[in-house]
Amino acid sequence: MGFSTRWNTHFAPMPSVNKNLGLAAGLALPGALFASESAGVAPAAAKLVDFGHGWAITNSMATGWAASTILIVLILLVARKPRILPTKSQAVFESLLEGLHDLFEPIVGKKAFPAAFPLLVTLFIFILINNWMGLLPGVGTIGWEKGFSDGSSEFIPWIRPFSADFNGTLALALISFGAYLIIIFKYAGPKLILWDLFGNKADKAETPAWLYPFLSLVFLVVGFIEVFSIMIRPFTLSVRLFGNIFGGENLLHGTSFFFVFYFMELLVGLIQAIVFTLLSSVYIGLICNHGDDHEHADGHATETLH
Repeated sequence: MGFSTRWNTHFAPMPSVNKNLGLAAGLALPGALFASESAGVAPAAAKLVDFGHGWAITNSMATGWAASTILIVLILLVARKPRILPTKSQAVFESLLEGLHDLFEPIVGKKAFPAAFPLLVTLFIFILINNWMGLLPGVGTIGWEKGFSDGSSEFIPWIRPFSADFNGTLALALISFGAYLIIIFKYAGPKLILWDLFGNKADKAETPAWLYPFLSLVFLVVGFIEVFSIMIRPFTLSVRLFGNIFGGENLLHGTSFFFVFYFMELLVGLIQAIVFTLLSSVYIGLICNHGDDHEHADGHATETLH
């Protein structure tokens, strides 16, 4: 499935391989030419343009921009002129949105759902496209050969999945975490957040008087543990997505895109996109949906009094 085409940008001899022999092998046996790379894919994304001082455009960044462009174009083509009687493409798009709506709304809660839904849909589709970008022929195997003065060379692939770069998954996790903080402070408020983290959840009327202060101390300690778990969420979200996609990329390249693993990675890409967005929605719902429950209970109590 994968193409191993290499476009050399220099004429320096490769180490332990004659230049003419390497060129002939590249034209006649593209699969064999990639065999030396089958040991694994480099964890760091390759720099396509290096501006110096740590600033560069990497192949994963370029792939992420390409995926964003594809996503924007698809939305404009499908939803630019919605019709009462939808076209096939509009019907598919609406079905996708309805499915995600039914999945996320019970988790997030009705109060915060209008603000969270656009973020969750965008994350899901963007991550899914980038996860599947690594399954396209030529991704990670088409590029150029960069030569060095000592005669050695390094292959620079032009395209690499955005989610197979830890910097990319970390950026997605930070966006998700930042949106989480904005939404919970807007729709739950600091008072409910503090109570949810440190408040005594025991019913004072049904708890012995001597036990209630002790439970307050327990919930306070548990609250600090919960704060720590919240602070590491960007790391756990990013590592989970990166590990699965980067591992799948290595598996495909190491097995020359063997069709069994290829279709397995189709499923893994879908599952990881769902897991990332589901966890993002669960984090929001743990506080905002809890607030909806309180408001519903208060409203029901008020109606009963009336």
